[in-house]
Amino acid sequence: MPNLNLIFIGHHARLSYLRYKIEPSKMTLIKSISGIRGTIGGTAGTNLTPLDAVKFAAGYGAWLKEQHKHCKVVIGRDARPSGQMIENLVISTLQGLGIDVINAGLSTTPTVEMLVPRFNASGGIILTASHNPKEWNALKLLNERGEFVSGEDGAAILRLAEDADLAFAEVDDLGQVTPCDDGMEWHIEQVLSLPSIDARAVRSKGFHVAIDAVHSSGSVAIPLLLDAMGVTYENLYPEPTGQFPHNPEPLEKHLGAIIETVKSGSFTMGIVVDPDVDRLAFIDEQGVMFGEEYTLVLVADYLLSLQTGAVVSNMSSSKALRDLAEAKGGSYTASAVGEVNVVNEMKRTKAVLGGEGNGGIILPELHYGRDALVGIALALTHLAKSGKTMSELRAGYPEYYMAKQKIELVPGLDVDGILAEIAARYSNEEVSTIDGVKITWSDRWVHLRKSNTEPIVRIYTEAPSTTEATELGQNFMDLIASLA
Repeated sequence: MPNLNLIFIGHHARLSYLRYKIEPSKMTLIKSISGIRGTIGGTAGTNLTPLDAVKFAAGYGAWLKEQHKHCKVVIGRDARPSGQMIENLVISTLQGLGIDVINAGLSTTPTVEMLVPRFNASGGIILTASHNPKEWNALKLLNERGEFVSGEDGAAILRLAEDADLAFAEVDDLGQVTPCDDGMEWHIEQVLSLPSIDARAVRSKGFHVAIDAVHSSGSVAIPLLLDAMGVTYENLYPEPTGQFPHNPEPLEKHLGAIIETVKSGSFTMGIVVDPDVDRLAFIDEQGVMFGEEYTLVLVADYLLSLQTGAVVSNMSSSKALRDLAEAKGGSYTASAVGEVNVVNEMKRTKAVLGGEGNGGIILPELHYGRDALVGIALALTHLAKSGKTMSELRAGYPEYYMAKQKIELVPGLDVDGILAEIAARYSNEEVSTIDGVKITWSDRWVHLRKSNTEPIVRIYTEAPSTTEATELGQNFMDLIASLA
């Protein structure tokens, strides 16, 4: 039977989370089709050591050389302490393969994604472990469009990384390194040039905001954006030292300092990003969490007032986006979990906006990647043009509460068979099986899926109240247990 050890891990007025405790794995090097991540130090093959960084960078470079006669790669990193070391290792490895490098240095994930097509590069590597603590780092891999590599391509890169016979360049064919010193400034220029962004309207309002960018790339990029839009600010952690002052995942339980800052001052809102600036959360003018799930809803509210169109989020994101889109005459579809899957569905439906419930905003008019900077600019424009406060905007959106639970799997359990049985039992409801099983009713849903990285089944539920969401999840935990 699964080990059902329930613990409470966070709550605020509009969103609560529950999950089943699983002891963390001792393995701290994770190789997947989307990249490699791990903790710095230790031994090769079990942590992210210099040998592992070189090995994986070589696999990626070899994969690029199979497709391009001449290769050029954009490299950028967040501010975490291991960033420069990993940057040097990766750049030297690519040079050794005869690949030219554009080095953006301290940057954001969306900036690197946009620089790839700007420089007509073959691909890009972002050195960031996103919301993981400072002892972690990672290599996240991009294709020639500046988008994350597909599952098939990621698998090919992993195979090449294990190839002991990779051929490196001779001395006259080594790659060259060119610095890019204006990446974040150029990125912001592209954001401000969008017709949906109205910096003049924002400037006229005299907005004043608080920033929590955890001493990382956003500590530099967000002030650049706000200065350009005429917004004053208090930057809690301005130096990009990579010494995160708290757990860098932008959840309410980690954000006591900025919440108290907003409560004690006169602020339009608080702005929170993760270390690589692809996740965005807001705090309203009263110091109340807006909710990561509602970042995408806020932006959709504004964009769908300008044009009717399709919007996309992943299957584990709030139903509030679907409700809002349909109320405004637009359409909504859900993708499998994962940014690559969201982007593919956005392209299929020609969506005007997409993203994920973790605060990820994808605006295809700019690029196909989660981008907190464009999310901030859109939110500020919406505030300026609506004449409302953040709390007033939030009060106008559908109200849902989410519960997140997970069950540890025992060896030999036929999870696929159990999920198929559940889908069959609820075939009279709206059921999707593109990523596990999701069952949707008029005012609630449950999503059951196997984790890609842990031996668990994730159970996400959403309903009009915390109690209902939790009970819905418990019902399906009991059902899984009865079928096990």
